[in-house]
Amino acid sequence: MRYFTLAEAERLIPEVERLLRDALFYKAEYERTHAAIEATLDRIRQSGGSRINPGQHLAARAERDGYVRKLQDAMSEIEQIGALVKDLDIGLLDFMARYQGRDVCLCWKLGEDAIRFWHGVDEGFRGRKRIDDDFLAHHSGEALGEEPTDSAPN
Repeated sequence: MRYFTLAEAERLIPEVERLLRDALFYKAEYERTHAAIEATLDRIRQSGGSRINPGQHLAARAERDGYVRKLQDAMSEIEQIGALVKDLDIGLLDFMARYQGRDVCLCWKLGEDAIRFWHGVDEGFRGRKRIDDDFLAHHSGEALGEEPTDSAPN
């Protein structure tokens, strides 16, 4: 698990925002193609099993499955960066941090221009607290057992 300072997490916002928007697009396209496939199958069932063009059906399934792979890739990239997707539909992400000796989440939602809130790991979005001077002065971003991420080279 990676821990971030507020500054580190905010530097990543443009990249994770792009990936999150990509993921939302791929999810919407998956849902669109899946609904079209289901509508075709419903028409077949209602007509007593009329024949479909297997080429078109296979192409539609391949398109749908391609969107699933792209969605998984975007989500994987977000995870590799260290952000945690909490709610894809509303674009809610957390970045782990340390504050007052405990794990906390820096909370960001798609459309926000900066990270302004944090919450405990068990509190979730409804427990968001505004980042204040005390939080800024006492939070840290290095993973436990690792060198601080902002340390200068020797």
